[in-house]
Amino acid sequence: MIKQLLLGILCGAVILTVGILIGNYGITKSSSSGPSWVRDVAKDVDESFIEKFLSEVDNKNIEENLRELTKVPHMATTAGDEKTVQYMLKRWQDPDTGLDEAWREEYMVYLSFPDPKNPNKVTVVSPSDAVLHTAREKEKSYTTDQEDPEVVQPYAAYSPAGHARGKLVYANQGKLSDYQDLNNTLDLSGTIAITRYGGAGRAAKAINAAPFGVIGVLVYTDPGDINDGLMSDINETYPNSWYLPPSGVERGSFNTHYGDLRTPYLAAKEDTYRIPVEDITGLPPIPIQPIGFEDAYALICELAGEAAPPTWQGGFNCTYNFGGPGFKMTSAFNNSDVKLDIYNSGELRNSSNVMGVIKGSVEPDRYVIYGNHRDSWVHGAIDPSSGTSVMLELSRVLGQMVKQGKWRPRRSIIFGSWGAEEFGLIGSAEYAEQYITRLSERTIAYINVDIAVFANAYLRASGMPSLQNVIFTAAKQVEAPGTNSLSVFDNWIRYSNRTTTKNETIPKMGYLTGAGSDYAPFVHYLGITSIDMSYTYDRTKTKARIYPAYHTAYDTFDYASRFIDPGFVSHQAVARTAGNILIRLADSLLLPFNCTDYTELLKAYLDVALNLYKTQLQAREISMEPLKRAVASFSSAASHLDEVIRSSDLANETPLKVRRINDQLMLLDRAFLNPLAFPDKYAFRHVIWTSSSAGKPTFPGLADAFAKAESSGQSSDWDKVHYHLSVLSQAIEGAANTLVDVI
Repeated sequence: MIKQLLLGILCGAVILTVGILIGNYGITKSSSSGPSWVRDVAKDVDESFIEKFLSEVDNKNIEENLRELTKVPHMATTAGDEKTVQYMLKRWQDPDTGLDEAWREEYMVYLSFPDPKNPNKVTVVSPSDAVLHTAREKEKSYTTDQEDPEVVQPYAAYSPAGHARGKLVYANQGKLSDYQDLNNTLDLSGTIAITRYGGAGRAAKAINAAPFGVIGVLVYTDPGDINDGLMSDINETYPNSWYLPPSGVERGSFNTHYGDLRTPYLAAKEDTYRIPVEDITGLPPIPIQPIGFEDAYALICELAGEAAPPTWQGGFNCTYNFGGPGFKMTSAFNNSDVKLDIYNSGELRNSSNVMGVIKGSVEPDRYVIYGNHRDSWVHGAIDPSSGTSVMLELSRVLGQMVKQGKWRPRRSIIFGSWGAEEFGLIGSAEYAEQYITRLSERTIAYINVDIAVFANAYLRASGMPSLQNVIFTAAKQVEAPGTNSLSVFDNWIRYSNRTTTKNETIPKMGYLTGAGSDYAPFVHYLGITSIDMSYTYDRTKTKARIYPAYHTAYDTFDYASRFIDPGFVSHQAVARTAGNILIRLADSLLLPFNCTDYTELLKAYLDVALNLYKTQLQAREISMEPLKRAVASFSSAASHLDEVIRSSDLANETPLKVRRINDQLMLLDRAFLNPLAFPDKYAFRHVIWTSSSAGKPTFPGLADAFAKAESSGQSSDWDKVHYHLSVLSQAIEGAANTLVDVI
């Protein structure tokens, strides 16, 4: 019995020893190579792949993309738009260079169009109703592009139909202050106002006018604002240069809110509830129509009345007068009226987004979205097809790598070709509304490249400060065209730079504070970290507020290839830079965000706020200490997270730690959302980046509230200042809390 027991113990000891040895050496050997998923999870961005990508981006391909995209006008929901839908699907479904999947998303949206059988008219009529002058209904043709029958008459989308007749007055840029100043001089009741683009939003030019009794508005692009004063199409403007010819008219959407106007906060699917048309807010209450500067010249230079102030003068070789109201006694138009006959109408139309995806290999439930709208007012070579041509080349290179089995991103990449952007960012906004939960929970970042190339001088980028480092990293790896081997980064510094708190000179980035393109629903509504980028022009050489052919019939392939980017090398630089950023966001083990750069912005905003507002608020017993504490908390939390990242060997950490830190970085901007902070601003929820009318480089909601209270002096408005101060302080404190380890 004892012998059997000893034998059993001995056998057990032998088995245990063998098990330990096998376990020890077996596990060591196994862990040295590791299961494949371990290697995949720990994999970081591959710099050699980025170099390969940069070498594959071809400017000639981009040129051919643009040539194809601009063959016909492709205004939203037209036959030309459907052709571009089919072209995008064909490219993204290509078996050799396409994406994993591509499809179309349909929305039924409310758009506004002129009546092709009954064109809008602007005339000067005598007391006996004789027509003394008629504004052009269509722009002058210089190439066959402008002769295409699908070129839409210049019009103001969402202007109401109607007939207005009255004496003409000049109202500068149509700002509220412009009408107030004009009203101090003239009785504006029953008048027609002519305004120039700039200074106020398109719809605002009519919205501001109506309370003063103005019954109709004209808007034009002044040669002093767009052409550096040049006016002759014989030798000065297009087709001889990039400048706008006299008959050129900037079309546009004259609405205040973005997204489909009849389905606020709901995706505009076919069976979605729609508010009545009469309940839509933010539209012009009176007829408004854009005209060319040749017609504006004929009207403004004949106006009677006092001379307008120097800041109201433009590029015409005459004095801009207020108007009598009406014209000079010596004018052929004396005692005549200006008449607007507008026949626009609203329609429900089917609009398509084209979507494509490259599925992620490790974190397919984390998305990097790259978007650009597809629709244009006419041929749209620069706006938006420069961006679409870049996106197609970028997706071709990446799609081919995937199809060949050479690469697959860590995270999923979603491409969006948005529809009906020109009518108010409709495609992107409806997508954001339809997928709000999924996008809010899973989206890393959004990259917007709408107009890829305004001109060929340097890169311009706007976005959240946390993206600054990855933008700079990418820009340093791309050669700037025509600069003798300067990088895009170094070339950028030559044109636009700033000094950091560490006394370093870096490129100056802008901020996404408005709703100028499809980044708006991602930034303002969803709180997704975003960037908008393009190549632009040297502002020391021109005062043009935007490229001169913007939204006109002259924005064609000929214009782009001759005057904007000959050789398409700036397009190539944008494709390389944007693609580099995209790959880093999709492939980096740790998201390349930097919270400390956000701290620098918050501190700068705080300093301005304290300087501008502290004294007056203290006098009303409103303390700014909570805001100071909140910014200090954010600074401390950001520094703590930076230290956690620096002290961690993340490639050898548990994947859950990497995921946790990445989620903190990804969700940072969501923490700044407050759905109740701006009830008068549709779909603006981000308290740092909402739009502002105060014009101060500080927190926008606080700045606007203070400006209103200071103007009115009402206690209720000072209460609103206190409210916005609390909203802001708690949002920043809340954002800080997301950056610490645990509450």
